[in-house]
Amino acid sequence: LSVPTTAAPGVEPSRYLTWITVFNSKTAELLSHHQVEIKQEFPREGWVEQDPKEILQSVYECIEKTCEKLGQLNIDISNIKAIGVSNQRETTVVWDKLTGEPLYNAVVWLDLRTQSTVENLSKRIPGNNNFVKSKTGLPLSTYFSAVKLRWLLDNVRKVQKAVEEDRALFGTIDSWLIWSLTGGANGGVHCTDVTNASRTMLFNIHSLEWDKELCEFFEIPMKVLPNVRSSSEIYGLMVTKNFHLKNKSFCLGDQSAALVGQMCFQDGQAKNTYGTGCFLLCNTGRKCVFSEHGLLTTVAYKLGRDKPVYYALEFTNKCHIAFAALEAVCFQTREILDAMNRDCGIPLSHLQVDGGMTNNKILMQLQADILYIPVVKPSMPETTALGAAMAAGAAEGVGVWSLEPEDLSAVTMERFEPQINAEESEIRYSTWKKAVMKSMGWVTTQSSESGDPSIFCSLPLGFFIVSSMVMLIGARYISGQLLFKLDDFIS
Repeated sequence: LSVPTTAAPGVEPSRYLTWITVFNSKTAELLSHHQVEIKQEFPREGWVEQDPKEILQSVYECIEKTCEKLGQLNIDISNIKAIGVSNQRETTVVWDKLTGEPLYNAVVWLDLRTQSTVENLSKRIPGNNNFVKSKTGLPLSTYFSAVKLRWLLDNVRKVQKAVEEDRALFGTIDSWLIWSLTGGANGGVHCTDVTNASRTMLFNIHSLEWDKELCEFFEIPMKVLPNVRSSSEIYGLMVTKNFHLKNKSFCLGDQSAALVGQMCFQDGQAKNTYGTGCFLLCNTGRKCVFSEHGLLTTVAYKLGRDKPVYYALEFTNKCHIAFAALEAVCFQTREILDAMNRDCGIPLSHLQVDGGMTNNKILMQLQADILYIPVVKPSMPETTALGAAMAAGAAEGVGVWSLEPEDLSAVTMERFEPQINAEESEIRYSTWKKAVMKSMGWVTTQSSESGDPSIFCSLPLGFFIVSSMVMLIGARYISGQLLFKLDDFIS
């Protein structure tokens, strides 16, 4: 094949898949792909782990199978010019740099074992000076990597000993894969990109560096941290059993990759991924916007070593929404987007969507009606992989994929326009908000004064209440037209 291609492997959090997808960099056409499902382990209630070696092996398997498929299509694998990695962002791995062996299972992003660690640390943050949030854009939470790493240092002797002997390396899944695929113990590159680093709670999103004060607060030795690079540059040589690539050029957290794959490069553009939760990102441009409505501030991307960094507001709900009523999902998205609009000051003209739930056209139409703006879905569902491939091919020294607006290939979109009038949309939304407010406070003994002032504090409860209401009074939906099989929710 004379047209150069790029490939994008990654680990997808909703089904925990490893996949490789190969694209034509001139047309964005999907040429071939392969995926492997990986196991999850649940040692205790609230604990979620994965085997880093199994993840790595699944990548090797995907590479081998994809190469076979390309051969069947008479595509020479030497035409693959760059590799991009997209990954679970907060999932934490510590390994031995001398042997290449993981020192413990990967602690997955939704793991809850660090709740007591978070509670203890929160007592040390002055009420009038939340330096953690001001530097990272993140609240102190079990979600992010710093507390997972702190737990490993406190509870796993193998990790403690490796740190003492200067053998330990820390990273999110991208770092583990890049280090392993570029040689491992024999010269592997220990790095990450700004999007993944920004989800650790150790990274200053203003200076774009690991922050000494944060590392001291969490008592994390800075020597274990990976080098931070841009999201689109050459990291090193990828070596596998089957082929060598001259360049390995890109790394991007999964939600940032989806933002790029949806081509949300303009201020105020947003995408929502409907999967095991809502993952909604709004590009705020080069301005680092701090939310007054409970949203996260994060790094969206930095597409080149000398290119500017772009930021995003994000909302992530890790509650499983496979059993929530569909209207509740759409109303929640409306509430989040309203908050994003108030924070960034740019009204949204349309919402770009991806994820397994978007296969249901009734849900997409319902979302357009409730938002009262068009909902736009790409016909090619692999937007996360496409984003990884785009930035890989655009890296300096690779240059096979232009990200200039006039050069971006037109992607076929399915567009859902609102089918109700603005007044009806507003009435339905107001009614839902009243239902959520009436449901608050009935499952807790805490006084309202001590509650979370964020408008999103009721969302998980709202999911439960509204889903119950809709299942009781929304017979037209329960009849089967709007209920999904569980498989329909898997992206």
